[in-house]
Amino acid sequence: MLSSLRSRPSWRCLNHVQKRGHTQIPTNSSGITVELAADKEPTGPVRVRFAPSPTGMLHLGGLRTALFNYLLARRYGGSFILRIEDTDQKRLVAGATENIIQTLKWAGLSFDEGPGKVGGGSESYFQSQRGDVYRKHAAELLKTGAAYRCFCGPQRLESLRADSVSQGTTPMYDRHCVHLSQRQIDEKLRLGEPFTTRLLAPNPADPKTAAEVSRFNDIVHGCMHFRGPAGFDDAVLLKSDGLPTYHLANVVDDHLMGITHVLRGEEWLISTPKHRALFRAFGWPIPQYAHLPLLMNIDGSKLSKRNRDGPVQRYIEDGYLPSALVNYTAQLGWHPEGSQEVLSLAELERTFSLGGLGRSKSTVSRERLDWLNRQHIRLEISDPQRSYALAQQAQAELPQDFRSEAASGGIEAVRRALVLASDRLTFTKDLYSTVPFLFSDPDLDTPAAVKLLHKVPEDCRSTILQAAVVILQVRIRSAVDNSERWAEFAKGVASSAQVPVKHAMMMLRYALTGQHTGPQIHALMETLPTESIERRLLNALSISDSRPHTTDQSTSRLPS
Repeated sequence: MLSSLRSRPSWRCLNHVQKRGHTQIPTNSSGITVELAADKEPTGPVRVRFAPSPTGMLHLGGLRTALFNYLLARRYGGSFILRIEDTDQKRLVAGATENIIQTLKWAGLSFDEGPGKVGGGSESYFQSQRGDVYRKHAAELLKTGAAYRCFCGPQRLESLRADSVSQGTTPMYDRHCVHLSQRQIDEKLRLGEPFTTRLLAPNPADPKTAAEVSRFNDIVHGCMHFRGPAGFDDAVLLKSDGLPTYHLANVVDDHLMGITHVLRGEEWLISTPKHRALFRAFGWPIPQYAHLPLLMNIDGSKLSKRNRDGPVQRYIEDGYLPSALVNYTAQLGWHPEGSQEVLSLAELERTFSLGGLGRSKSTVSRERLDWLNRQHIRLEISDPQRSYALAQQAQAELPQDFRSEAASGGIEAVRRALVLASDRLTFTKDLYSTVPFLFSDPDLDTPAAVKLLHKVPEDCRSTILQAAVVILQVRIRSAVDNSERWAEFAKGVASSAQVPVKHAMMMLRYALTGQHTGPQIHALMETLPTESIERRLLNALSISDSRPHTTDQSTSRLPS
């Protein structure tokens, strides 16, 4: 009967709408759930879930799924549930569940119900601990005739699969056991023959029931129509060891937990007809589905947990801020209204909408993420409440051998260093390499320092430094408020030494940093301890006095 359907499953979008969504309306006459296309966002509280399988550490695609579910719950009110789908015990990875929970916490995605939290009326959020629940519901399907026992062994099933492959058709079970009489079933059970429980899928000859399974409205893709065997194969619900398959556990839990919207990866789109068939078999309302497009590498291949840019832990170790990675992840498949690109989690919670979800695949780019990380570092540095937490992170990342006056000055000194370097930082761990002169006296013998020195005429170098020392000792130390005096310090040195201001600036930069570029001199002097400034000026003066004069005519004399 099913031979005509044994072609490759396919789907096509029947129509597209600008705003995607649908409303489910159970009809009293037939008990069938009908879905109508609509252009509205949710109008009431939602219940959504993130249901990862702990077969590896959380990857970027999983974080995006969790984030979109979280944002939907926060945007429209309701609950965000974490459910661990760990029924495939053979593929579990030690520590994966803990990694998932800790990563969500790191990203700021707090779940309302889940492991370690009470609520929702579910005794456990680990599917491996809910076996009795699934077996009970499978028994209900057997009782109503919506499922049947299959006694076919591995050899027969493999033979069916091989025959289908050789004929170029999609492997499907041939319903050999659906025709067993009750007497035959009882005898096999008496003999202890192993069996699986299979769903009796809708009859494809009945257009009405087939349409309920294979045709549905997806929030992202619009109206979908699967052609071929998708949804009609008699899926295994309980394996021979009594453990549930993903399909049964997924549908039962979504119903019992009151899930209203299922946002998940596009790879599950092909399974949706099976899940709809199960909902129909139980007589339960069907949640709304949104299948998120795949994430791609720059080379066009699918991003996976095995790729360098796959695991979220890699991004954490590389030093990305949670706010930056969340901002970046939100824009992998979702487009906010307006032109604002840098968004905090709170802003995402206020602006997220299902209508902003797109169908196109998204390419993961570190270049874009780096740019966002720079923006979020600046935002956090400028926020008094968050800047100290960022400073603590930066302080922990400083090389142990180079903790000098600024580092020993406490967290405030590191915070000031972040402020000075904010325009040049991609990561907080770059703080020392970006402004090392804030944490240790500069090496004035490097090629860069010598090159900077040579930009100042020889016969005025010592004069500039001597004037700087005198002004520092006489004027600055006696001042109550140094900020204004630092702003005028270079001009005062230039006036005292009777040299152009630019030469005074260069010598001060040479003495204080040993680098040609960096923060403004007055800002740098406001940050460094006065004792450090004096020590560096005297050190530069001693080096300038001891260094032999050059014969470079271009810099040997002051311009008249």
